[in-house]
Amino acid sequence: MKDTKYVDISVYQKAKVGNYYCGDSYYYYENDDFFICALADGLGSGEMAKESSQAVMNVIEANPIMDTSQIVQASNQALMGKRGVVLGVLKINYKDHYYTYASIGNIGLMTITSDTIKSRNIPMSGYLGVYARTMKEVRGPLERGTMFALFSDGIVSRDLSHTLFRQKDVQDITYAFAEKMEQVRDDDTTLIIIKY
Repeated sequence: MKDTKYVDISVYQKAKVGNYYCGDSYYYYENDDFFICALADGLGSGEMAKESSQAVMNVIEANPIMDTSQIVQASNQALMGKRGVVLGVLKINYKDHYYTYASIGNIGLMTITSDTIKSRNIPMSGYLGVYARTMKEVRGPLERGTMFALFSDGIVSRDLSHTLFRQKDVQDITYAFAEKMEQVRDDDTTLIIIKY
């Protein structure tokens, strides 16, 4: 992945116990106008789940300026004959100072402001790969110092404690998270921390 100019980003990822392949895939891209980060979790685990989640990341990487409806349409096409995925897409608009988060399924988003007020997006049920769907989309104002935690269902809310976000550096947060996690995970786990 490329270095970013306007945001700091750090990623923790670990496969389910007993699996070589993690079924979660992520991608991010930045230009002077916006930053986009996507996280997909292939249904199930292992190599076939990885193949599906990576197929969606390849779609977004090929054209990161797509809007969410185009992402869904192109992703459904890419998933023909593969397992489905759940997907979360965070887009930060630098010019107009707002962010949008679109999701299908249980990819979580937590927003932490500079005074550590947390808000969590409620996931929408369903998944991509069966038929055309509409992504649930939320929008909010963008303030300097805001952090975003994008995570797969290998993480539960209590894993993301208030004290974790007292750290101000994104790498310190993922290091602290890794230290408190059990070595044996019963699901693929991905946590992406982004600070604007």
